[in-house]
Amino acid sequence: MKPIKHLFFVFALVALLCSCKNGRNEATTASQANQTDGTTTERSGQAFIEDDEGLPTVLSIAIESPDHTTLVAAVQAAQLENALVNAGPLMVFAPTNKAFAALPEGTVENLLKPENKEVLADILKYHVTPGKYSKEFLTKFKKLGQANNQYVVVDIIDGEPIIGGAKILASIPAGNGIVHVIDKVLLPPSEE
Repeated sequence: MKPIKHLFFVFALVALLCSCKNGRNEATTASQANQTDGTTTERSGQAFIEDDEGLPTVLSIAIESPDHTTLVAAVQAAQLENALVNAGPLMVFAPTNKAFAALPEGTVENLLKPENKEVLADILKYHVTPGKYSKEFLTKFKKLGQANNQYVVVDIIDGEPIIGGAKILASIPAGNGIVHVIDKVLLPPSEE
């Protein structure tokens, strides 16, 4: 009978220690949550998780590109970062800074205003297509369904796909899709 009591005592001691440890972790977690609750301006979600493995996401590619700072500022103003790190696959047509600069004067500044967030989000979603198609494969399409529930026309000129009037300058594979760098900002038919 004594070995059974001893075994019971060991189990009770282990259970007590584990509950104390969990209680401390919960208290620490609650304390950390209280410290950050309402006192931080930091945004959260998948877009803000660091990943050192695998291919970068379409968002990471844009963030790391010196030619896409305007696009990144627009994505941040529209708060679409989390959408661009979803599992996908996503095909993003990424206009360069020069493409944004070619818009009429004041257009970008106006779109970046908080009151224009929805219009900006609609324009940015017009640059995203479900799928992961190479530049060559895009020649098989007449139009692509975009994330804003509209279509962009695909023309073939000299064997090259032209997406909504934009030429693909480069294609970069991503962990959750592909980024096609383009030379023009795509505007949905309602925004032209």
